[in-house]
Amino acid sequence: MDKIYTTAASWDKLIADAMHIREQVFIQEQNIPEQDEWDDQDEVSLHFIAYALCNEFKKPIATARLLPNHSIGRVAVLKDYRGQGIGRLIMQSIIEHAKKEHREFLKLSSQVHAIQFYQSLGFHVEGTEYLDCGIPHIDMIMTL
Repeated sequence: MDKIYTTAASWDKLIADAMHIREQVFIQEQNIPEQDEWDDQDEVSLHFIAYALCNEFKKPIATARLLPNHSIGRVAVLKDYRGQGIGRLIMQSIIEHAKKEHREFLKLSSQVHAIQFYQSLGFHVEGTEYLDCGIPHIDMIMTL
């Protein structure tokens, strides 16, 4: 496997890489309408990108964002890199960052198929299932 590392920065610094991943995963794979994918929260969020480093070339392979209200969103891993722990790596980066900022909790809206993944990181289900862009979701929270 290539060397994998994560970085965090503002939207204006990571926009190209984050957009590339989200277009692939959400718009193309999951058929989420473009107008539902992009919102004003990108500008105020801290963005995380996981890169695969191979022969000095860095390829963006996963992304997520951390909003000021403690929400994690837009977690996406490119199809060719799923099942390799990349999602866990980017989530752990966010959790560690939130702890350094002394945040009391983190929350997210999980696609139902990913509940066990988030539970393995320490999140627990809160509320009932609902549809977001036609995809079943459920809210989850983690106390830090």
